[in-house]
Amino acid sequence: MLRQIPNLFTLLNLVLGSVAVILILQTEDHLPENMVLGAALIYCAAIIDFLDGFIARWMNAASEMGKQLDSLSDAVSFGLAPSLIVYQLLRLSYMQSSNGMATSFWLLLPALFIACCAVWRLAKFNVDQRQSVSFRGVPTPITALMFASFPLILWFEQGGAAALLLQKVVLYGLTLVAGLLMISDIPMMSLKWSGGSMKKYLPQLMLLVFSVVLILFLHWLAIPLIYIAYVLLSLFARRKILSQ
Repeated sequence: MLRQIPNLFTLLNLVLGSVAVILILQTEDHLPENMVLGAALIYCAAIIDFLDGFIARWMNAASEMGKQLDSLSDAVSFGLAPSLIVYQLLRLSYMQSSNGMATSFWLLLPALFIACCAVWRLAKFNVDQRQSVSFRGVPTPITALMFASFPLILWFEQGGAAALLLQKVVLYGLTLVAGLLMISDIPMMSLKWSGGSMKKYLPQLMLLVFSVVLILFLHWLAIPLIYIAYVLLSLFARRKILSQ
């Protein structure tokens, strides 16, 4: 029974993601607390997602079932939930125009590109033996946290950056780019510590310092910038990642 504890954490990840979906879908014609709470639950799911893997390794309880269960849960928390955030933000963006009520349903469906790419990325991770120490494509939780920051930025930050996130071209562009980065074969650095010298983890340390500074000064606005920094540092350290 104790060996099932990591799987119970994984199911908690699924529950949090499912509740996030419910809250996000309750968004009306403005940005209510429900979407903000839904976004916050995606962050909680990410913490649980980290803990279930950590606990599984600590208890020596890793299993193939746990791996599959983790991916199925991640598909909801880090695939469907962020897709619905984009869906609702697109809807709010169209509502700002004079004929917003007549917006075609089909114009909102591109938001599901995130969910499709997330599931593709998770399936690829399960069968790709190259991803034991690094990643191929941006991991789904990292992408999800970037999109989950948008309602939080709109709610807490306001200003020009918030207005930018309600621009249709920005939402469509970010959805396309982030989705393609998830399913790409670009080497991405792992954020896990697996032993070795500090020099080996120089890109990760740079990202950590950069992230702390940004969060201190920019708060929620820092999250999209940290996502960009992660991608750029991974591209910069491509040779080091491939040699691991």
